[in-house]
Amino acid sequence: MQQLKGLILSGGKGTRLRPITHTSAKQLVPVANKPVLFYGIEAMAAAGIEEVGIIIAPETGAEIEEAAGDGSRFGVKITYVPQEAPLGLAHAVLTAEPFLGEDPFVMYLGDNLLQGGISDLVGAFREHAPDALILLTPVADPENYGVAELAPSERGSVGRVLRLVEKPPEPVSDLALVGVYMFTAAIHDAARAIEPSARGELEITDAIQYLVDGGRRVEPHIVRGWWKDTGRLEDMLEANRLILDNLTERVDGELVESQVDGRVVVESGAYLERSTVRGPAVIGAGARLIDAYIGPYTSVGEDCVIRDAEVEHSILLAGSSVCDLDGRMESSLLGRNVTVRRSERQPRAFRFMVGDNSDISIL
Repeated sequence: MQQLKGLILSGGKGTRLRPITHTSAKQLVPVANKPVLFYGIEAMAAAGIEEVGIIIAPETGAEIEEAAGDGSRFGVKITYVPQEAPLGLAHAVLTAEPFLGEDPFVMYLGDNLLQGGISDLVGAFREHAPDALILLTPVADPENYGVAELAPSERGSVGRVLRLVEKPPEPVSDLALVGVYMFTAAIHDAARAIEPSARGELEITDAIQYLVDGGRRVEPHIVRGWWKDTGRLEDMLEANRLILDNLTERVDGELVESQVDGRVVVESGAYLERSTVRGPAVIGAGARLIDAYIGPYTSVGEDCVIRDAEVEHSILLAGSSVCDLDGRMESSLLGRNVTVRRSERQPRAFRFMVGDNSDISIL
């Protein structure tokens, strides 16, 4: 098999993560203090892929280019491919065709996380050389995903792909397509042959179905580890938890009358005074914790300030502050430079400036 390229989709509007994504690309929201997008780039580099194309949108492309650069920091060469409108995954493939050429490629959704990376999957693709390899995992709500119907299997093997349906109202199985696909150049003709779906998009499921109907070899692979689409708050927090569970303890910052318990990373330049951090948790560079408690599964971004407050199972982006709370903040995602505090001014009242689709719980 010729050289394998990578294609990461990093467009889209991120509507499910608003208001965070009103001002930032959803693929750059950090999990364990690293942008989600970087996990995909690193997975490709680890699998031996040297050339990576990243699909970008007009609204967020410049921000993504600035964050990822030319790819040298990851050991790859990055080419940016503008997509003028989010018209479907198969449309993204066609948009990237000048970059991909006739080479086989891995397509990776930039807001997805896959345990263990893709090295084994790339190896299987190289060895068996199918026209497409799709990744599947059982989910509780298959109506929200592209779903695969497989032929009856023999002796425990995975049956061949019979049919793919995008977000079916009545799913035929619970096997959802994970956001990682492997294709030969045959997918380009398939994408050109299909029509837009009812939602006006060229669906990758329809393009793969075209390959199946044309007698092309499409192999399924059941994901055994965890996989997360980080498009919603609860999924971001769960992905954060899963990544933090694999932390190796490291304390490079300064601790003054403070303690860290369990798997905790305190980055260089962080300052903790009279504070407790119970892992797994990560404290970013330049963060300041004073009279604070940080509970498990919390990622505190660089230059954050937490004073006289408790935070648990949360993600705080760079420059945020949580101060003078009489309770604990938990299961929260704070954007960059957000301030959460209790005011002493009279009359006592809650004061908020909140973006669309936010959720605030006060007890």
